[in-house]
Amino acid sequence: MRDEQRRTISEIRTRDPGAIAAAAARRRRRAWLGPSGRLMIIAADHPARGSLQAGRAPMAMASRPDLLDRILVALGRPGVDGILATADVIEDLLVLGALDERLVIGSMNRSGLPGSVFEVDDRFTAYTPAALAAGQLDGGKMLLRIDPHDPATAGTLEACGAAVTELARHRLTALIEPFMVHRRDGQRVNDLSPDSVIRSIAVASGLGATSAYSWLKIPVVAEMERVAESFTLPALLLGGNTADHLDEVFARWQAALRLPTVYGLVAGRTLLYPPDDDVAAAVDVAVSLLPYPAGSDRRMMSG
Repeated sequence: MRDEQRRTISEIRTRDPGAIAAAAARRRRRAWLGPSGRLMIIAADHPARGSLQAGRAPMAMASRPDLLDRILVALGRPGVDGILATADVIEDLLVLGALDERLVIGSMNRSGLPGSVFEVDDRFTAYTPAALAAGQLDGGKMLLRIDPHDPATAGTLEACGAAVTELARHRLTALIEPFMVHRRDGQRVNDLSPDSVIRSIAVASGLGATSAYSWLKIPVVAEMERVAESFTLPALLLGGNTADHLDEVFARWQAALRLPTVYGLVAGRTLLYPPDDDVAAAVDVAVSLLPYPAGSDRRMMSG
């Protein structure tokens, strides 16, 4: 990121914070699904939970200018539809004028910090449905970790259900990322067995007073065909955090992207911090995995 861009962001935040809302109001929006009928979203909400690791580097995401540079490269690639992030990242990108004709999904509950005693207590500390609507964003993402042995799960379920209902009232998409979790060696880990993923999807699908605007964000696991039979909501695949063996990751994504009701991919660290550090190439490969309708011209589908 050029020094003048960093100064512009800092000076606007210092001298004219109201310009951020003005930039959001000016942003040119787009339809949720473009001509391809598929979505490629870049995820960048990890820092707000203190999760700065990417690949094998524990502090890879600690440099905000470097992170923004990588996001800008990714958003500039053909076939990339938008960004999923918290307000701080989204507002930096608004100031830089990078979000016109892009989907912008605000991350909502970021309080369950990894390794903390309150990790499952995923309170809504970022965007609210009202703030998403006021900022003319396109949807809200929520993390739903279900620990049957932790009473804090009940509060997260209640909050996520209320958020789904309120997002639907504003006709905004609710992107729900569910996991069953359990303790292992004193740490909470996501249970990625097919049966547990199916159970988490069943709970997420029933949240709120309506599911009309609900989408799922789900991991790629074993027996994906059986997992895909457990829901009718539209789903996006999550990318995870991969240190190497990208060819294997891409192969798993490609197979899962062909399943009914799977409409695309939400990927962050795997694409923003690939092993060879070539963000553009990694993003281009991921976009190439998305199945397109017969007779369509991929070159014209830049989101």
